[in-house]
Amino acid sequence: MSKRKTIEIDATGQAPGRLATKIATILMGKHKVKFTPHIDYGDKVVITNYDKIVFTGKKLDQKLYRHHSNHPGGLKEVPAKKIMAEKPQEAIRSAVLKMLPKNKLRDQRMIRLHFKK
Repeated sequence: MSKRKTIEIDATGQAPGRLATKIATILMGKHKVKFTPHIDYGDKVVITNYDKIVFTGKKLDQKLYRHHSNHPGGLKEVPAKKIMAEKPQEAIRSAVLKMLPKNKLRDQRMIRLHFKK
């Protein structure tokens, strides 16, 4: 297996979804010539200036991040404005998590995603 490189990405002025596609591609290893879907050849990704991402249109006011506890009445909704004020890295982390394939390699890939101020 080849050595993993560390790729640093500056998030200044980028939309979370567009940024997440680049990150997911690197974490999966699709940018490499010897990409194989069932083998994890991806690199480490370090995101800098994650608090400077930009939502287009009215998404900052209208977008909701939802999760459910699987109990009746367990739906939690948090607006994007609150996420950006408290934990801006969570906007990128959730976008990347949803773009990675839902398989056994996803947790290993997400461990290689780091945030640096």
